[in-house]
Amino acid sequence: MKALPADDPRSFAQQANVHCAYCDGAYDQVGFPDLELQVHNSWLFFPFHRFYLHFHERILGKLIGDDSFMVSNAKTAPLFMGLPYRAGDNYNPGAGSMENSPHGPVHVWVGDPKQPNGENMGVFYAAARDPVFYSHHANVDRMWQVWKKLSPRNVDFADRDWLDTSFLFYDEDGRLVRVKVKDCLEPEMLGFTYQEVNLPWLSKRATPRATPAAESSSISSPPPSKKKRRAKLLKSAGGAATFPLTLSSVACITVKRPKVSRRQADKDKEEEILVVDGIEFDRTNCVKFDVYVDDTDAGEVKPDDSEFASSFFNVSHGRGHKKKGKMETMTTTLRLGITDLLEDLKLDDDDEILVTLIPRKGRGKVKIGGVRIELSS
Repeated sequence: MKALPADDPRSFAQQANVHCAYCDGAYDQVGFPDLELQVHNSWLFFPFHRFYLHFHERILGKLIGDDSFMVSNAKTAPLFMGLPYRAGDNYNPGAGSMENSPHGPVHVWVGDPKQPNGENMGVFYAAARDPVFYSHHANVDRMWQVWKKLSPRNVDFADRDWLDTSFLFYDEDGRLVRVKVKDCLEPEMLGFTYQEVNLPWLSKRATPRATPAAESSSISSPPPSKKKRRAKLLKSAGGAATFPLTLSSVACITVKRPKVSRRQADKDKEEEILVVDGIEFDRTNCVKFDVYVDDTDAGEVKPDDSEFASSFFNVSHGRGHKKKGKMETMTTTLRLGITDLLEDLKLDDDDEILVTLIPRKGRGKVKIGGVRIELSS
């Protein structure tokens, strides 16, 4: 593939350009000249990359004469796959949990820190130049299938705007072909399956971290009330944050809940969602912040502790096709399902919770519009 002429649509260079064309401001949406096309941070993330791998494999198979060649190895669709992104919408409405993490952090982890923008994997415009990109996305795609098998509730979008979204790819004969999302909903539709393997992490549920107050409590010395404990945590973080907020240090927010003490039937019907709105930054920056509930002690909380809700992560776009030399502002949203988390922390009956945001990358370069909780089916 690398030996093919650079202008051959099947060449490795052109295959890398296909990814760049759909995500780095190369083109505007058809009929909307002021809105660029972007397949990340929305519900297009999974189907685009599944098709991308599919045609990449078909080209490889044809070149080596082996048609059998493959690359081996939330409770709701919007939470897992990303928010709707329709023609005429502003791009980057909000990524799903899988795209945020681990997809994003792996890109940066594999990138070369000695390069200006973490090339190749660490920046979108160059990511597909690294052969490991394809293995990484094969595993990301596998998670789509794993998620759908976890529960009958885990189903794809039925929205026609999503199902009829189309992409253009080159096939193994260098022909330009148009494909639609509805044609890739199951791996079998593209002629492959994933090996059934043991997934021990599926049965491991996060557990609450034992707080110092709880460890030292006794009959003679009862633990402080939640209200007093939260007041102490807020004080240690420098007080409650106000919005809009520049995330340059630990920020704590007390957030009201729309309903408390919900029945299980109600929880099954509507997920409680923590929404971080108006996340604004220069998209050429690598950005990461962690979200914690009912705890500000980030040095102690680990990813397998219930207090850790999730992370927001942006893989740098490096150098966009437009506005070179200028700030390329991106505004998006983070949505986290927290129903199970609140149960684990025994906060079901609380009318408010403490949310903590901790910058990890891009400190002081991210603005937050607000934090709230909503119910969504």
